[in-house]
Amino acid sequence: MMSKTVPASTGETWRDLAPTIFRQRVVIEGRCDTPVTGEAIVEYLRQLSDVCGMTVLMEPVAHLSDRYGWAGWVHWETSGAHAYAWDVPEPFFSVDIYTCKWFDPDVAAQFTKTFFDATEVVWREV
Repeated sequence: MMSKTVPASTGETWRDLAPTIFRQRVVIEGRCDTPVTGEAIVEYLRQLSDVCGMTVLMEPVAHLSDRYGWAGWVHWETSGAHAYAWDVPEPFFSVDIYTCKWFDPDVAAQFTKTFFDATEVVWREV
């Protein structure tokens, strides 16, 4: 049976289609005083792997889009993480972590704040 895909903002209840498969999703976002570089994203993802206790299957990579800024990715045995950074209209970053292995989101968020010398960081599990 197929279910209608419902955006979370409609107030309808999300249904877990695979309750026997552990998944953890965390989004961390922040502002900083200086723009984040591609080299910083690669090093951040490398260190985030250790902080979260993940096994790296492919070294992190980053790419600069002329329109949208930096994007980086690391492949873990238990999924991976993406990091995005903008210079305009202000220095800002967003990190998406998706895993099939538990990690402590408080520790990941604190590490992220420190690594990017962020002036403000928010995070949430989704």
